[in-house]
Amino acid sequence: MTKKVPITELKNRMRSFRKRMDTSSPEWEISVIFSKINLYYFTGTMQDGILLIPKNEEATFWVRRSYERALDESLFSNIEPMNSFRDAAKSLSKLPDTVYLETEVVPLALYQRFQKYFPFKNVKSVDTQISAVRAVKSEYELLLTREAGRIHQHVLEDLVPEMLQEGMNETDLATELFSVMVEEGHHGLCRFGMFDTEMFLGNVCFGESSIYPSYFNGPGGNYGMSPAVPLIGSRDRKLRKGDLVFIDVGCGVEGYNTDKTTTYMFGSSLPQYAIDAHNKCVDIQNEAASTLKPGAIPSEIYNSIMNKLDSEFLQNFMGFGNRKVKFLGHGVGLLIDELPVIAEGFDEPLQEGMVFALEPKKGIENIGMVGIENTFIVTAEGGECITGYNPGLIPVF
Repeated sequence: MTKKVPITELKNRMRSFRKRMDTSSPEWEISVIFSKINLYYFTGTMQDGILLIPKNEEATFWVRRSYERALDESLFSNIEPMNSFRDAAKSLSKLPDTVYLETEVVPLALYQRFQKYFPFKNVKSVDTQISAVRAVKSEYELLLTREAGRIHQHVLEDLVPEMLQEGMNETDLATELFSVMVEEGHHGLCRFGMFDTEMFLGNVCFGESSIYPSYFNGPGGNYGMSPAVPLIGSRDRKLRKGDLVFIDVGCGVEGYNTDKTTTYMFGSSLPQYAIDAHNKCVDIQNEAASTLKPGAIPSEIYNSIMNKLDSEFLQNFMGFGNRKVKFLGHGVGLLIDELPVIAEGFDEPLQEGMVFALEPKKGIENIGMVGIENTFIVTAEGGECITGYNPGLIPVF
């Protein structure tokens, strides 16, 4: 049976978007949504089409494929079929000179095809406004996010230790982990907004694999299957006694994700200096989590924590070598990498209901990436952790 996004949710999201547009861009007259994720957010179905949102008229979802499925899945009030953009264009009595589009995700060729039937003169970005609306989760969204967090905690903290077997390779663990997560309720995808980013589960690594160079904008790395598929895990890197096991994966329920990193010591303990570095990362996570309250400024959280760290610890913190990232956490929702970010340049106050993954990590030569990541909801009391409280470095001896 199809689970439909409640009509109250859809109406509230559209209302919030219009309010945001009126505040940030009072001159706006029409916005057009193309991306599947944003179409799902506003309509409750992920079809091939466009959502026209005129400032003073009802929004219409024009669907190329599949119109029938859109009607079956969605409670959105105004869904129409189209064969091409020409059909949608006929519905407008007048096209404004300026159209607001998702400039971060609309390819140039699609833009050109659209403009053939919608001959506007100027384009402005609507990405920031949509991100701001999506950043604050409703109780409906938080319910799904909490369920994803519950699955995440159970699998990584309770089930993974039993999966670890000497001699298995990274691919063995990744595929078994994926199967178990889906069986437990994971929706089976890890979606990212970062341009042209593919992801299977995340990083599933043994030892030094977790600090291997990667194009992905995160602290960790992964050998991957091959240069053509730098994902999933290596068939050649086998689990040995004394290895650090590093698992940084997403989990989702009905589109809503959590992000979590858990580490394990296989066969024997790590050197004390590595354990100390890990524990410091856990302390940083907990400190950052305590600040996740309405009104807090992400850039101030970032600078307050970073400025207290000494130069020795900062070496290989949030990465390895020269491959370090400049954030401590990021928003999570329908995508794993959402706004806002706990980093410099993000100066809008936090709001209750925002969701963040905090991930302080440190690369250690010949050992791998220690540290932690959990997902938190912004509340008046600070961040509410929904993916578990285990500090990691779980011993599997």
